[in-house]
Amino acid sequence: MPTVAATPELEPLQIFIGRWINEGETVATPDTPSVKILTSDVYEWVPGGFFVLHSAYGRVGNVDVGSVEIIGYDADVGTFRTYFFTSSGGVSSEMLTFENGGWVWQGSETRATSVFSEDEKTQTTRHERRETGEEWIPAMNVTLSRVQ
Repeated sequence: MPTVAATPELEPLQIFIGRWINEGETVATPDTPSVKILTSDVYEWVPGGFFVLHSAYGRVGNVDVGSVEIIGYDADVGTFRTYFFTSSGGVSSEMLTFENGGWVWQGSETRATSVFSEDEKTQTTRHERRETGEEWIPAMNVTLSRVQ
């Protein structure tokens, strides 16, 4: 597997490359209690170095979960685009940008903001969802710790 980006536009994604342990919890709602999150996340370059493959496996509460995300550079809009596939059959696409010191995944109904520690060994991520209108509602908070 390549260890570097194929083009300069992709170099910022290098910060994600590695193996991570993801721990946190969902945000409780009036109808749903908070549950623990524990996953193993791997970010790696796809052969050729033009895309990053992000796979995750673990548990949310007592439910086994998994997902695959492909991240690449969209030259037409000058930013990163992601394609996300979940173990429950969900499919989404989001724009990924770096703004105000954090990485932001922005979709129509979900967004997440991830901030790296100075030593790049920890990501703190806040996930939000939008049910109706324009208001974003907290969904989960997680911390990813680099293990390799």
